[in-house]
Amino acid sequence: MTKPTRRKFLWYSVAAGLSTIALGSWQKASLGQSDCPRPEKMSERFCDRNGDLVADTPDNPIDPRTLVFAYTPVEDPAVYRDVWAGFLDHMRQVTGKRVQFFAVDSNAAQLEAMRAGRLHVAGFNTGSVPFAVNFAGFVPFTMMAANDGSFGYEMEIIVPADSPIQSVEELKGKQIAFTSPTSNSGFKAPSALLKSEFNMEKDQDYSSTFSGSHENSILGVYNNDYTAASIANSVLSRMKARGVVEGNELRTIYKSDTFPTTAYGYIYNLEPQLAAKIKEAFRTFEWEGSQLKEEFSKSGEDQFIPITYQKEWEVIRKIDNALGVSYTNP
Repeated sequence: MTKPTRRKFLWYSVAAGLSTIALGSWQKASLGQSDCPRPEKMSERFCDRNGDLVADTPDNPIDPRTLVFAYTPVEDPAVYRDVWAGFLDHMRQVTGKRVQFFAVDSNAAQLEAMRAGRLHVAGFNTGSVPFAVNFAGFVPFTMMAANDGSFGYEMEIIVPADSPIQSVEELKGKQIAFTSPTSNSGFKAPSALLKSEFNMEKDQDYSSTFSGSHENSILGVYNNDYTAASIANSVLSRMKARGVVEGNELRTIYKSDTFPTTAYGYIYNLEPQLAAKIKEAFRTFEWEGSQLKEEFSKSGEDQFIPITYQKEWEVIRKIDNALGVSYTNP
């Protein structure tokens, strides 16, 4: 059994050299747009006058009677409806609004729901956050972390434990399961590293398929439906803890550096006072004894910490720039 390796992505330094620095990108985009400056990759629907890379609140913000909340797509939405129930009750008390859980079946559906104004508060997976910010007007402000403040997850490429495949190089000519095109650990990061570190091109040196979620990819490898899959190990940890999969039935052949995890935030055009109340709900939620802690402590998370898109998602933007990703066409 090959011991999982932990390497720095070779393409990180390349991306850092070739990519446009976020602030410089904003300054370039703002030239000739003094009335409504924005980053180059942001939809023309939005303005970013303070240069924080997220959409400004418009002059005519909304104050919905019911707040709609969605967690990132998962294999069994019913499980997470119950997990989030206590938190949503807390948000009701803090905001004075009705709060509805919206089960989304894909990243694309979640993005479109926020862009259309049908989704007000959400958790977007790591790779989808730049799309949500630039395409849908998402304003991320928090994410989950461990008690000591550490956060994040690693991308792993997994195979069945009894697979003859012992290294990434041995995936040449094989099929790799990804989750969705907007996922960081489920597609973008592994695509970049396979190309830069192993000289393996998608649809040339290996074939690909999309499962729709990390849970589906993990179960596919677990049941020998997939030869290999790229997944977020935080999801795998929770599935092992719930007894959905047995850890000894899976084997890791690649492990990445740490990435930021799911970001939580609200749609840009909410009334500022309501947005502040939503932030308060996340900040004041009592984790101890909650279903949220019972579920997410399985991957070492038991609090919400403040974040900014400009800082914590810099590495993800560099990956996307290296891949030539367009945020306004997810």
